[in-house]
Amino acid sequence: MAPRTGPERTCVGCRTSGSKLDLIRIVRTPHGEVRVDATGRAPGRGAYVHADRACATAAIAHGSLARSLRVGLRAEEAARLGNEIEREIERDVRR
Repeated sequence: MAPRTGPERTCVGCRTSGSKLDLIRIVRTPHGEVRVDATGRAPGRGAYVHADRACATAAIAHGSLARSLRVGLRAEEAARLGNEIEREIERDVRR
């Protein structure tokens, strides 16, 4: 029998696949709020980025994150979300 593997997701920043556990989930909640989902289980439409500043920056700058979440991100929302992702990356590095 083949060994079991965990779920894989695609990073919207670099378009490569990786383990769900190695990626950061960003969610658009049913109320329209876009935020980092630290638990990975919040309800809403989700998108994933690697815990890497380059992937997060590319996802926000190129609009692939907004497209994946089917939402328009204003500049101030994108900046706030970028800061949230940075905090999550720092938290991930400390683990």
